[in-house]
Amino acid sequence: MIREFRLPDLGEGLTESEILSWRVTEGQSVTLNQVIAEVETAKAVVELPSPFEGVVTRLHEAEGTVVEVGKAIISFDVPDAGGVPAPAVPAADAAAQRRQPTLVGYGAEPEKAGRPARRARRGFVSPEPAVQPARAVQPAPPVQPAPAPGAAEPPVPTAGAESAGTNGTPAVQERPRSTPPVRKLARDLGIDLSTVDGTGPQGRILRGDVEAAILRSSAEPSRTPDRSQPVVADAPHLGQGREERIPIAGIRKHTAAAMVSSAFTAPHATVFLTVDVTASMNLLEKLRSRREYDGVRLTPLVLAAKAVCLALRRHPELNARWDEAAREIVRYRYVNLGIAAATPRGLMVPNIKDAQDLGLRELALAISDLAGTAREGRTPPAALTGGTVSISNVGVFGVDAGTPILNPGEAAILALGAVRRQPWEHEGGIALRQVTTLSLSFDHRLVDGAEGAAFLREIGDVLAEPAMVLALD
Repeated sequence: MIREFRLPDLGEGLTESEILSWRVTEGQSVTLNQVIAEVETAKAVVELPSPFEGVVTRLHEAEGTVVEVGKAIISFDVPDAGGVPAPAVPAADAAAQRRQPTLVGYGAEPEKAGRPARRARRGFVSPEPAVQPARAVQPAPPVQPAPAPGAAEPPVPTAGAESAGTNGTPAVQERPRSTPPVRKLARDLGIDLSTVDGTGPQGRILRGDVEAAILRSSAEPSRTPDRSQPVVADAPHLGQGREERIPIAGIRKHTAAAMVSSAFTAPHATVFLTVDVTASMNLLEKLRSRREYDGVRLTPLVLAAKAVCLALRRHPELNARWDEAAREIVRYRYVNLGIAAATPRGLMVPNIKDAQDLGLRELALAISDLAGTAREGRTPPAALTGGTVSISNVGVFGVDAGTPILNPGEAAILALGAVRRQPWEHEGGIALRQVTTLSLSFDHRLVDGAEGAAFLREIGDVLAEPAMVLALD
């Protein structure tokens, strides 16, 4: 029985995802819950498990394609109850089958037709002009029946071949025949597969064909670029081109939209405080030698996170959000602590749920796990929503201070600067001390300057003298 798997909604109403890579190929046998693909949503990279056990019959979408939720992306030949593959499903039954959900939370079948636009290949300049004349919409060609088993497969058009149109309609160019890994390799190297001659069976483009195309292009003498078209950089090792154009999509697109919305919605204000944190650094050193902290990564960020949770008990106005629709201020009685993480795919702010209930050791473990998962691109969408207040550790980049932008829906974000040894007033004299600068940005609709300063001062007191935790806890 042929079963289709449709792209599910991977998090809170997302409408589309990009297929980053296929983990399976056509003709491959898969087991239940085996990872079949990696997709990128606006919030995270997610691995898709197989909902069936059977044989992959078709990959409907290529790597790099942005697919709408609810659209079929892969088909399986699933054995029937007796373990024998069932015959093909008639067209009428297949239409009803497509309406059946294959994963909880997947969206309804999209009403509009047509293939989603694919991202432009990096390193490839489209030969078409920027503005195209309007074209009349042509009806879709009739669907050809599948060949009978054992029948000869129809000839495959070559890379430059086009299917003949009818009634003067424009011909439709066929996609070059290749496998998903080969298409990904070509995209990474900036090779247009329509310019590559396939040497595989029935003209299929193989990995060696792409590598040969790279060698040929690198051997060609450089030519003066056409200034009438934007110049796009080729693959890095080719050393060609003066510009690189990177599609704005996925996590970076979502982050940019969120930052613009925050900057132009919430009136930001920032206060700074420089603190002698020598006592905190000494405390961390002592804790690292204790057995219960063996293998636990203790950093100034961990102490700052604990200080924030303690200070919010006395300053709940910074653990809140502005509800414009309801004309209300919503104050939280819990702390979902966001930790800003720089990843290869852009800035992410996953949060630790109910951080106010965690001790220092548990908080350190949660931060380490959260940061590692974010850098690997495995943060689940649920961890990226519901934050109430955030911390950005800019000190890891050697930066002393900054003016962080609020995470949308939050009232405050703390930036922790680098800890440096420098001359500092201590016990009536000058001594080398370990000093850092704290920066607090807050929503001035929710927090007055005096409240923001008092909150930052309390965090600074905890970091300057960790024994303050006993007075505040």
